[in-house]
Amino acid sequence: MKKLLRKLTPSRAAKAPIPTRITNETVAEHRERILAGGRRFKYPMQYARHRLVLTTILVSVVAVVLITVIGWWQLYPVQNTSTFFYRVTRALPLPVATVDNEAVRYSEYLMYYSSSAHYLQKSEQVNFQTPDGKHQNNYIKRKTLDIAIANTYAEKLARQLHITIDGKRVDEVTQNARNTSTDRISQEVYDASALSILGWSPDEYRQDVRSKLLLQDVSFAIDTAAKQKETKATQLLKQQPTIDFTALATQLGGEGDAKVTTGISGLVPLANQDGGLAAAAAKLQVGQVSSVIRTTAGDGYYFVKVVALSATQVNYEFMRIPLTQFNTQLAALKKAGKVHEYISIPSVDN
Repeated sequence: MKKLLRKLTPSRAAKAPIPTRITNETVAEHRERILAGGRRFKYPMQYARHRLVLTTILVSVVAVVLITVIGWWQLYPVQNTSTFFYRVTRALPLPVATVDNEAVRYSEYLMYYSSSAHYLQKSEQVNFQTPDGKHQNNYIKRKTLDIAIANTYAEKLARQLHITIDGKRVDEVTQNARNTSTDRISQEVYDASALSILGWSPDEYRQDVRSKLLLQDVSFAIDTAAKQKETKATQLLKQQPTIDFTALATQLGGEGDAKVTTGISGLVPLANQDGGLAAAAAKLQVGQVSSVIRTTAGDGYYFVKVVALSATQVNYEFMRIPLTQFNTQLAALKKAGKVHEYISIPSVDN
């Protein structure tokens, strides 16, 4: 029993007070006691800091995954077209489709869709919640996605053909667009009009102009059949300046979309927005035929013949040799399964 009590009773050495006086003999002992007391606070905090870092990384990863999943769900299954997600796609190069292994930017599709939707809702007062409004909404989705796909394919061909569009050409088109039949509006008024009618900023409008010019140049560059008809038409007009346009169109031939067509403008202002046909006709005399014209619409080669001309108006006959090769190639890619769309849009009639 005494032995057990001795074991349970602290020894005198243990109860002995820590000497307060530090000497050369006790300095090592004092140092160890102080360091041992500090270790009680150091190591628990070290373990807590590691746990905090791991927790932060885990929460960040979960948040990124959650935001990515929500964003994917909103853009692709839901097809959210809000301004917020449009800005997101402008910042991130997200695809809405691919054409011949070329990614079609979601932002370009939303730019054209938002413009069409803005016009229908603001100018035509179309309600997209009604059956007819839903039909129109699906229609503009289909049309704008087709535009974005065509622009992307044109960009790919332009790189292969080394075709570029400089800022001067874009400036020229935007400047000419400010001309009206009676006056020339200011840039501020024109920008405000584009924003009100189309919902486009100046940068978005310039992007659309550049895309159209690029598509136009590519279409002219690859359409050798239309070029051959244009060369033949130019030669025949030099030989027979008074030849009837209808007879010439029949001679040039063509079927379907490739058929050469003719028409008459009626009296239009000299500054009529018709791709430059009225402006070209205004430089001629009555009965005179122009040389070949590549309009800003980029839909074919044109020739015009002046029927009547005054100081403010012109009436001209025109012949159009259409460009079809670009649309033919794009249709072939779709048929071959080389166009993949990442959003589901029902096909609707006009």
